[in-house]
Amino acid sequence: MTSPDAEQGAGAAGGAQAVPEDGTPRPEERLERAVRAAEQALIEYEIAVETFRIEVENFSRLHHQKLGPMYTRLDELDAEIAEAKAARTGDPEDVRKADEARARVMPMPGVEELFNGWMDGDGLFPEAAAMLTDQPVRPPQRVRPSDEARKLYRELARKAHPDLSTDESERARREEFITRVNAAYARGDEPLLRELAAEWAKGPEPEQRGPSPSEELYARLEWLARRKELLALVAKELEDGPIGSMLRMAPDDPDHLLDEIAEQLLAQVAERERELAELVG
Repeated sequence: MTSPDAEQGAGAAGGAQAVPEDGTPRPEERLERAVRAAEQALIEYEIAVETFRIEVENFSRLHHQKLGPMYTRLDELDAEIAEAKAARTGDPEDVRKADEARARVMPMPGVEELFNGWMDGDGLFPEAAAMLTDQPVRPPQRVRPSDEARKLYRELARKAHPDLSTDESERARREEFITRVNAAYARGDEPLLRELAAEWAKGPEPEQRGPSPSEELYARLEWLARRKELLALVAKELEDGPIGSMLRMAPDDPDHLLDEIAEQLLAQVAERERELAELVG
């Protein structure tokens, strides 16, 4: 993720400033330009953070779906190996290790947890039915939205961002709209993003904010600075987390990284199974 700090110095005033008839710039003119530049920089930064958050969320879901069963199998094999060793030696230390290994195995979920997300009023979802009948399961959804979906998302975020308006009712309208945009982007729903773009184009024109008193402009700059600091903390937490770290390892092809990890886990499973077979054989 690229921080937009460098863009904050760029002019984002958006139009010529009114100048008194004697040609002397108004005292607030420079401050207004700074506020608008900071607003645009914050919007770009928010887009970058939200884009990365969605990528982390999608990758985390795919990671759990694809690799979760392998990690669970490894924990189970480790517990069975430790138990087999304890049964063979009878050593109290081996028994203790076996108990610890068994405690690390994920407990079996209850019925409600087991079917949560797998069944609705019409019965089992297709993925669940496929697994129960040994049929191929539909491959996981791609980690990232398409390039066109990314482009549509960024355009909508720039146009409809709530921070572009100080009117409370207009901010509320924009926040509701951006929530739908984020949801569509998280699913990679390009057709819906196109519909939302058309909806915004037909909507009311955002009111242009008139000149503000100097004290209000200073307060606005302070708010923008605090908002960016909070976003920076969110971005750092995402980047430093395990999923964010994995994404940084393979930003262009995270699917391939999962495939590589899956191969390593499968090899570990096979090795544990051989070790267990030797112990119980």
